Amino acid sequence: MHQLKPFLNRTHVAYFSLEIALRNDIPTYAGGLGVLAGDTLRTAADLELPLVAVTLISRRGYFRQAIDAEGHQTELPDPWTPESWLLPLDAKIAVPLGGHDVWVQAWLYVLAGDSGRRVPVILLDTDLTENRPKDREITHDLYGRDDEYRLKQEAVLGIGGARMLRALGFRIQTYHMNEGHSALLALDLLRRYQVNTDTPQSAEPSYDTAPVKERCLFTTHTPVEAGHDQFSYQLVERVLGDFIEMSLLQQLGGKGRFNMTLLALHLSGYVNGVGKAHAETSRTLYPGYRLHAITNGVYPGTWTHASFRKLFDQYIHDWRHEPELLVRADQIPAEEIWSAHQQAKTELINTVYERTRVRLDPELPIIGFSRRMTTYKRPDLLFSNLDRLRAIAKKQPFQIVLAGKAHPRDMAGKLLIEALHKWLGSLAADIPAAFLPNYDMTLGLHMVSGSDIWLNTPLRPMEASGTSGMKAALNGVPSLSVRDGWWTEGCIEGVTGWAIGDGATPDINGLDSGSLYDKLEHTVLPLYYQDRDAWIQVMKGAIAKNGSVFNSFRMMRRYAAEAYLRREGSFL
Repeated sequence: MHQLKPFLNRTHVAYFSLEIALRNDIPTYAGGLGVLAGDTLRTAADLELPLVAVTLISRRGYFRQAIDAEGHQTELPDPWTPESWLLPLDAKIAVPLGGHDVWVQAWLYVLAGDSGRRVPVILLDTDLTENRPKDREITHDLYGRDDEYRLKQEAVLGIGGARMLRALGFRIQTYHMNEGHSALLALDLLRRYQVNTDTPQSAEPSYDTAPVKERCLFTTHTPVEAGHDQFSYQLVERVLGDFIEMSLLQQLGGKGRFNMTLLALHLSGYVNGVGKAHAETSRTLYPGYRLHAITNGVYPGTWTHASFRKLFDQYIHDWRHEPELLVRADQIPAEEIWSAHQQAKTELINTVYERTRVRLDPELPIIGFSRRMTTYKRPDLLFSNLDRLRAIAKKQPFQIVLAGKAHPRDMAGKLLIEALHKWLGSLAADIPAAFLPNYDMTLGLHMVSGSDIWLNTPLRPMEASGTSGMKAALNGVPSLSVRDGWWTEGCIEGVTGWAIGDGATPDINGLDSGSLYDKLEHTVLPLYYQDRDAWIQVMKGAIAKNGSVFNSFRMMRRYAAEAYLRREGSFL
């Protein structure tokens, strides 16, 4: 255990997340939730916050996306070799699942921030000879298979993670659940606080929830019902019946089906949404709970292109540790902002050609859109009226670059990708465009830094936060977006970007698509072509007014001050 010694001399916050983006070539993440987790941990390292993270090893990763000429998505295995990146730890614990014990091993990854300071990440693994063949696969696939597989994964993460930290010698003061996947850890804590230990064996045990609530905090990430894990009580009893009383689970997990979000809400003393609008929406979904709002942020060191990092290093000293200093970006010479952007744009154009053989023109603006391909994200909104899109492009040419994966079981998302390919094909003679397969962190940086306009079109109020636009802002790329998620806070019309719709009127009868076309035709493209100085001023506004605020340092300082330090006698 000598690898852990540098980290065991402090009391820690344990940060639990089903996925964490440790690095691009370790595929233990699927999208925004995991990328945010990685950004969180890098920032904690730089700020010297005593965090230890817990996740699953996900030996087979999420999936590698292949797309054929018709736009059909195929999911290919994306395995990796833990031994190449991780250190095995000499500890094993057992989790009772389905009437028998499942053994769990731990691996260590040490994640460093820009400063060189580090935080430990514990990855849980059930692929052990002690386990039955089926149990060995529990930690293989991220978001894979059926409900039983998912419930067992979440039991290993929550129950196994809490027990593993104790076995490794970590002193944990606070447990931070990043989404409800790890909520079973609160039940493992609750078992320590049985209050009627002297009653007859036939009596139902009772527990004191107060000390558990004092130690647990919960960040909810989605207002979408499908985003909250729910399981039948029949399945829960079969898998967890030996672990905790079903009467207690039904009391804490809701009626009808066992809801992991409700469990986390019941047993957490601090709950927050990931944006002001999202917290407000969540309060209507879960009345009776006090929900705070800590808006997400992104890690500047990861999501700022090298050309802009060099520029900021020259003009804004200490911006990496104090990104709020980016408010001074309006003092950087306009020609240097433009030059840095052109470098990033050239890299994106080269990437598009390498992957698709589509040639883009560096003189034409690029509209970028990349996110999970699912219906509420509305990647099809831009293509609602192809004739109007062609008419706009004929007078003011532009280009389109798209990317994103559909969940393997999201057939509607897969059909969207097929539809996008058909539309891009029909527009090819008028609008240069490409769909880039296998979206990952590396491609994400190319897109958020090399695009000229960042497009986001969710169906209100279903965007919890969204972080791609924050990444774009660090690179001087303004957003053209629906007022939802973080953009309700970040949009200063004509200063940081532009809004689609008014943010209040429901999108009925195509109001958002009409607003998108109007804004593109009459405001955004004319500014790009007719007033380059004013366009660069908007680029500066994106950096100075959004990059300086919507970053992970502001986010983590708020978590530390408002959530982690809420207990008397805390560690800092």
